[in-house]
Amino acid sequence: MRTMKILFLMLSVQLLLPRLILAQDNNKSQAYWIHEDQVKPSMVTEYEKTTKNLVAKCKEHNLQGLDWITTVTEEYKYLYVTPIDSMADINYAAFDVLSKKMGKEALSELFSDMDKCYDKHGDYIIRLDKELSYMPEGITQTPEGMPYRKFTYYHYTPENYDEVFEKAAAIKAVFESKNATMHYRVYKSGFGTMGSYFLVAVAAKSAEDYERLSKENRKILGEEFGKLLGELHKKVSKIERESGAMRPDLDYIPE
Repeated sequence: MRTMKILFLMLSVQLLLPRLILAQDNNKSQAYWIHEDQVKPSMVTEYEKTTKNLVAKCKEHNLQGLDWITTVTEEYKYLYVTPIDSMADINYAAFDVLSKKMGKEALSELFSDMDKCYDKHGDYIIRLDKELSYMPEGITQTPEGMPYRKFTYYHYTPENYDEVFEKAAAIKAVFESKNATMHYRVYKSGFGTMGSYFLVAVAAKSAEDYERLSKENRKILGEEFGKLLGELHKKVSKIERESGAMRPDLDYIPE
């Protein structure tokens, strides 16, 4: 998941930018640090074995100052998600503590085993926009009993941001007025991402349940939603979709 090279690089960034505060109002947005590993299909079993070993070591030594929840896409992208308030919260220093407790060589070997499992990985930040998200019962990343995820990325050029935002707000208004049963969260690209996008994340019980919800909501929302969605599509440069699932067995939440 995290290599020693990345540890030293990010620690250096923190020394240069000790308190780079992310512009956010906790009532309107929440920033998340994402670490993404793009795992080779042939190495998934080995990768997950090593990741579970890391989680076990964190639990054994009650590692503090770092936590994450995990999503895995069908393309074997492993996304480790940690809420942060500032760049200083990107806390790789917590692994220094783990290194002392379990032994430097043992931790280095564990990270080396992970490095064999992917060709690409990296870190970036996205921001949850609470005002654009539609979750009437309260915003949560982990709705109970709904591990399936559908992610839709709406890429746009910076000059079209205002119009894309306007369409997203109008779509939410339709969902609210119709009491739509499909709920979603909207994230915005941030530090470290390539290009600009809005990410819409929908939770469901399964892929079949997602399709049921989608069809049901199109009937509820009617022509007004279809028109707004078409207008949104005209303002974006690319749309990408991915499916995945939450993996609580790869989460680490300290006690």
